Amino acid sequence: MIADNTLKRGLAEHRRMIGLWCSLANNITAEIVAGSGFDWLLIDVEHSPNDLRSVLMQLQAVAPYPVEPIVRLPHTDTALIKQYMDIGARSLLLPCVDTPEHARQIVAATRYPLRGTRGVSISQRANRYGRVPNYHQTAEENICVVVQIETPQAVAAAYDIAAVDGVDALFIGPSDLSTSMGHLIKPGEPAVQDAIAAVVEAGRRAGKPVGILAPMEADARRYLEMGITMVGVGSDQGLLTSASDQLAKRFKAT
Repeated sequence: MIADNTLKRGLAEHRRMIGLWCSLANNITAEIVAGSGFDWLLIDVEHSPNDLRSVLMQLQAVAPYPVEPIVRLPHTDTALIKQYMDIGARSLLLPCVDTPEHARQIVAATRYPLRGTRGVSISQRANRYGRVPNYHQTAEENICVVVQIETPQAVAAAYDIAAVDGVDALFIGPSDLSTSMGHLIKPGEPAVQDAIAAVVEAGRRAGKPVGILAPMEADARRYLEMGITMVGVGSDQGLLTSASDQLAKRFKAT
């Protein structure tokens, strides 16, 4: 039996789903933060030194905990999506989706024919090596597809992207969005904040939730008040950096 995807259900019900970025590419640190009580953990392959095997080890490490792992891929290649889904990544964050056509291609890559193009493997980790009855017929019930909005083109198309059947949520990449708008890593710029608000409104009209990464607490709380329900409030890397810096400073200052 496959456990229910609590992230997918929570997003569909527009509940607050609070998560943490995992950038350290390590199964031990992933296991540690898996027990902290977050709704989801994001295993980053795009900007971290992860690969198929290291992600597999992290998925195995967090499996005993009541948290949904999401895997962010470095690009939306169909074969790559297939590989990560076969090792058990059923919640995916896909970068830089600018058009509804692109979103439809991504969704198709997560569905078996005739509803999609996902390649069929009879026995893999996703179906517990063949032990889950009717996995191939029911897999999409627990597949969660989240697409990233990172450019002005994507902001303009956000409603149509959100309306694509099989897209579970939009996720704003604030640093990439601000940079693509000409404000290098300045998501606080008024024009960028207006774009973020436009995406939130597009998601509302389409009936789809919106997410964002906001490691500063004030930003995270403001975005929650705006109606963003899927918020990444920090990272394993950030927690370690901050704590080690503070500990060193306390003792070096004496």
